[in-house]
Amino acid sequence: MTQPILSLRGITKHFGGVKALTDVSLDLEPGKVVALVGDNGAGKSTLVKVMSGVHRPDSGTYQFEGREVAVSNPAEVADMGVQTVYQDLALCDNLDAVQNLFLGRELTGPWYTGYRVSRAAAERRAKEVLKRLRLDSISLTRNVGAMSGGQRQNIAIARSILWEPKVVLLDEPTAALSHSAAEQVGDLVRELASHGLAVLVISHDIHHFVLDNTDRIEVLRLGRNAASFNSRDVTGEQVVNAMVGGNEAVNMAG
Repeated sequence: MTQPILSLRGITKHFGGVKALTDVSLDLEPGKVVALVGDNGAGKSTLVKVMSGVHRPDSGTYQFEGREVAVSNPAEVADMGVQTVYQDLALCDNLDAVQNLFLGRELTGPWYTGYRVSRAAAERRAKEVLKRLRLDSISLTRNVGAMSGGQRQNIAIARSILWEPKVVLLDEPTAALSHSAAEQVGDLVRELASHGLAVLVISHDIHHFVLDNTDRIEVLRLGRNAASFNSRDVTGEQVVNAMVGGNEAVNMAG
């Protein structure tokens, strides 16, 4: 087994009297795609927010590249090499692809230019990243608001790897996408893993996206680890059964 890049052990998180996570453990390995699945309220988003530094766990350990770290905020986690793409994408519809890719991290010239934003440098870097991800067809000058849902999702994912992360966390990347657009996102997710990144995907699309595009499936139920499957050796019905804790013969949600 490859040494995990990011490893959580015994993570517990309470919000007042509500136990969102109880003794949860998870490993993310380089070159592997892990699906995090569970019913609504299972604790998936809370766990991702712990990994991304939004929430600090009440107990448990957070290890990155084999050493225990105490993360305190999202910027610290991002600098460490963990990038998160949330479901709302956080894109500006009135800006083009290049402006969105570098939003908040604009490339500027030297001091004697007044630190003027360098559009040319940003375009060169954007082309490199999009080519690496086989997204050359995306227009650099078209406003993101005029793009398809799949293209917008791809830009959000491309932005996450601009700064050479080691881990990418994706929250429902195929929500509200057509089947063909979801397939393109699946191709991109596998491409990220092929470059040695550890990828975590939250998804409700068990029977198509999860089984087709991931290496391992981790199931949360009521804030706890419920099951772990090799994606190639499990059926959608078995995953759903673990999610809801019911009778497998009844949970035929195919």
